[in-house]
Parts: sequence; structure tokens; C-alpha cells
Amino acid sequence: MGKKGQSRMKGSALRNIGSAALAGIIMLAAALPAWADSSSDKLTLQLKTGSTAAVINGQTVQILKPFKKNGTVMVPLGVFSKAFGSEVKLEKNNVVKIGYGPHQISLTIDSHLAWVDGRKVKLEAAPSMMNGTLMVPLRVVAQGIGAQMNTGSAGEWVISLKPSEDEASPQEPGIDSDVGKTKIGNSYYGWTINYPSGLIVGSGDETESIASFNDAEEKYYIEVHASDEDADLSTDDLLDRLVEDAKKGGEMVVDRETFPKAKVPYARIVTKDGDGTFWECRMYSSHNRLYELYFADLQASNYKDLNKYAGLLNSFDTSFNPADKTVKDLSTVKNGMRGVYNEDYGIALDIPADWSMDNADMYYESKDGSYLKLNVSTGPKGDSLVQWGGQMKKWLEESFVKTSYEVVNTYPLEVSGEQALVNEARYNYGDGWIREYEVMILKDGYRYYVEYAAPEDQPADVAKFKDLMNGINIDFTVVPESFGSMEENTFLIDKSKRTTKTSKTYQYQIRIPQYWSANRDQFELSPVEYQFVGGRMMITAEKDSSFEEAVSQLKAFYNEAVKYQKDLKLEKVENTTFAGEPAVVFSIHQVKDGIPYSARQIVVQHNGTVYTLSASLNDANATDIQKKTLDETLNSFTFTKKDEVKTTAAAGQS
Repeated sequence: MGKKGQSRMKGSALRNIGSAALAGIIMLAAALPAWADSSSDKLTLQLKTGSTAAVINGQTVQILKPFKKNGTVMVPLGVFSKAFGSEVKLEKNNVVKIGYGPHQISLTIDSHLAWVDGRKVKLEAAPSMMNGTLMVPLRVVAQGIGAQMNTGSAGEWVISLKPSEDEASPQEPGIDSDVGKTKIGNSYYGWTINYPSGLIVGSGDETESIASFNDAEEKYYIEVHASDEDADLSTDDLLDRLVEDAKKGGEMVVDRETFPKAKVPYARIVTKDGDGTFWECRMYSSHNRLYELYFADLQASNYKDLNKYAGLLNSFDTSFNPADKTVKDLSTVKNGMRGVYNEDYGIALDIPADWSMDNADMYYESKDGSYLKLNVSTGPKGDSLVQWGGQMKKWLEESFVKTSYEVVNTYPLEVSGEQALVNEARYNYGDGWIREYEVMILKDGYRYYVEYAAPEDQPADVAKFKDLMNGINIDFTVVPESFGSMEENTFLIDKSKRTTKTSKTYQYQIRIPQYWSANRDQFELSPVEYQFVGGRMMITAEKDSSFEEAVSQLKAFYNEAVKYQKDLKLEKVENTTFAGEPAVVFSIHQVKDGIPYSARQIVVQHNGTVYTLSASLNDANATDIQKKTLDETLNSFTFTKKDEVKTTAAAGQS
């Protein structure tokens, strides 16, 4: 059901820090005035990791040494009050709120989730106590209060901030500051629920499809889930889903009911989980969306105790009125775009709200096949955009046959204030042409690569390119501060480079091209699998198996399959020798999902183990170099004896 993330805030989740001691730290930070020079337009703070000396508005002070944690610079919270006069408050013993003018930041000690001006931010390093001092992420707090960050000549961080002219007290997030707000919801997913006093907004997910809440007294906990559905479901179908999910979760269903005549029809069950907690679970189907409401009464001793919350739960509605000023909107989606940020690389960008997001790997994809991905790598010495652009064109030439790709244009483009180079190309695997934009930026010895691709039969997606580029903002100080020499971009790895891989368990070794990507590469297990542009290679090994039976099964499979699959052709079955042993090779050609490709399976036996090497290559990608690389890889497969096996770590590279 998703409710077992256990984000409910019971006593065990509260931080084991003396509240009086922590409050004292916060009060001390808040009481210290800004050491501002009235003649200066800006307040400044200078500090450096590993140094106890900080310069605040021209005066040197001693602080606890800033340090790096997961690539994030951590600094004492008090420096922001000392330098800028920011307001700091402590709530609930572990929630720290930092205010400056109109800006408000909410941090929870030891939590990787923060709120900046109502926007949820994922932290790579959580605020934590060190020697009685609260250490917080520098960039999140500095930029959150509106400051600018730069690096000085000695590698120090220089944070500058124009004094706030907003004399109004900064609002605090939550019900107490949301004057007039009696409902809360999400405008993008289209739902609302009553917003009782003391309701605390908790963590969700980065797509906002999940929202969680608990009350200030920790009596109850709520989760709301929203997801797309192909069609609206009946209340009986909804009830079946709820019961099935509960059983899968090992919960006891103590009550169930459907409400087909409600304003929005729904199904409801009450369950008791393994911890003895009673949950009311509701499911609604409306406008091709599925809404799930999970409510836990943390003090209930009987399922009937949940009845006292019926008013709150009955207020849930699968609609959102943007003109209703009494509703607090949790959604950060603006004009159909959602802002995301990768702190490791200092990259912020706007992504269409309905796209799937893998922010850790910076890969974002639409339901129609368009995608945006970003990569940062080290650039070779003396590198230039022209050289890099030429390498990318060569990669296309080596990866696609001439009739399957075209370089449309190469032109400059400004991205995040830097001059970039764009290779615009199109390619076709066989199922339709795709327009691709390869955006290259060189800065301080690092390559920032942005790739956007969209099917040409989706012109609206193709037209998104410029807006997506305008939405990219890169803090180019982050990567040099956080990384040394980085991994080489797989696009640019020499296709002749190989790595020898060895299996002791199955007694074989093979030389794998370094530009291939591993799907499964544990060679002491079976299978192993690699992929590359337009192709795959897999090795399976079965001990105590029959060679004759394996060959017979494959023959029977293909002979039957060609009868029903008009696009499948068994071109030949050949008896041969492979790796010094008798083998059978099956060669086929097939069109699958509109993409034509050739494939072969090599079946061979050695010392009682049957090996099957499977390889495929799309027709569109069957260039001479790709075919040669695949053939050389398969032919490098050799059997080893136990006393001859070399470990993978000791295997040479060329």
C-alpha cells in the first residue's frame, strides 16, 4: 500500500538531544547581532573547510571548523545569525527554522528533508550536532535566505547578502502561520482535505504523488497517494484492491464497506497491522486517477475508535479549486513544470510535471518516450567544444548505419550563462525517427553534457528543447569543490579498449569492451548481461545440464515460433566448434516492436556445464565497427582450468 514507509513520528523518531541544551544553542545564535558595516551595501561571510577562522563583515571570528559530508559543506548554524542577523527558532526539540525577510527555511536534525520557502528540498547531508554545535548545509541555508555564493582566490567560500528591507516578521510554515487556510491539498493531482490546527506536513516523494501528515500531539498519521489510472474503477473493484493489498502486507481486515452513492464513490477498510495499530484505508477513482487515503490512529484500542475522525476523513475531495483562498497548495508545479535539484553537481532544472524522474542519475522521461539526461565528467587537457562535438559526431557514425542517422546542425547556445555547443541529430532504430540534441558545456576542466531526445511524431515534445535548456541552472563551483578526476563518459571511451572478465565458478573468461554497459556483471553468478547502442550480449551457464537437450529445446522453440511470428526468420542452424568444443549456432532475424535486428545463440558444453551465449544487434546499428566488436567479444570466450583462472582484478586491460 505504500503506507509502510513508517514515516509516522512516534517517540522513537524524535532526536535524543537534550531540549534545553539545544534550545540554548538556538537562542545564542539568534541573540547575536549582525556585524554589519553601515557603509556597505552587502553583508558578507567568508569561511573555508578545515579552518576555524571566519571573516564576518570584515572581522575575523573563531568558529567550529566547517567540513564536508557526502560532498556537502557543513557549517555552524550560528554564522548566519552573526553575519546576516537571520532569525532562528527551535520547534518540537528537533525542528530548526531560519528566517530572513520573506524567506523561511525549515530543517529537521538528522533528517535529509528540508523546506525552503515552502519548497521541499532533499539534502545529501542532514543537519547534525557536533561538539554541542548544530552543523547545517551551507549552500541550502545561504541560498535559501537569498544570499549569493562565490569562491575566493584562496578557495574560501564567500557568501554575500543584501540587507532585507522587509520589516515584516517572516511567516513560519504550518497551520499557525497559514492564516485563513482551512484546507490543504495538491493542485497538480487535484485533491483537498481539511486542514485542522496542529496538522504538520511531513515528507512525501519528489513527484508529489505522496503527501504525509501527522498532528502535533502525535495522535494520528495520514498519507495521501495519487496515481494515474487508465479508467475509473467501480467501488467493488476498489474494495478488492484494498483487501488484496492489506493481505499482502500481512494486515488483518476488521471492517470493510463501499460507498457507491457518495459524492466521489469510494471503498473503505479498517485494518490492524503487526504493531497493533489500526488503519483506515480509503480508495477513490476519479478522472482517470486513483486516490488512496491511509489514516492511522496511534492511540486506538478498537477499530471503532477511528469514528471520531470521520469528519476529517470525509472531507477528502478529489478536486482542487485554485480560486479558493482557504486552501493551502502543497504543489510546487508551475506552468506544468516541476523544479528539481541535484546537490552533488549543483544542477537545478525544470522538468515537465508528468515525467518520471530519477534525480540521482539525472534521467527524466515522458510517457511518450522523450527523455532528458545529464552527465558530468572530467575533460581531457586541452579539450575544446569543437573537439568534443567532433567526438560526438564520430560516435554517431560508429553507432548507426548511414541510412539510420543524420547530423542536422551544429550551433552555439547559451546555457546557464555559459557558451555551449549543440549537435542536433536524428536517428531511427526502425520504429520511427527521433530528434536528439546533444548539448556540451566545458567549464573549469569538466564536461557538462545534456542530452534531450524526442520522437519526431511528438512535435510538442520536440518543441520543449529550448524551454528545458532555459530552465537549467548550474552552480559551476560545486563540481570542482566536490570532485577530482571523474569517470570518463561512456560515449567517448575508445571502442578498442577491453577488460578481461573471469568466472571461477563456471571456469571461463571473456574480454568485454569498456564502452559496453553492464546490466548484470557478477561473473560468479548466471547469467551475465551487457548492452550497448542497439545491441546486447548475455552468457548463461547451467551445471549438470544436457547439451543435446538444450539444443533440442531451442530447435523446437524456433520451429514452432516461426509458424506464428511472421517477422521471425530462422536463417540457419550450424554445427561448429566454439572455444575448442563442439557447438551449435542458431542465427535468426526478427522485427520486434517495429525494430529489425539479427541475433544468434551459441550453445556449447564443457566439463558438464552447458553455456549459451546470446547476442543481438539492430539493423540500424550494424556498423562495421559494431559488428567487428561483437564478433571479437564472442570469439574471446575461452574455458579455463581451476589452476589457470586469473582473478578479474588481476586481469589485464588493453
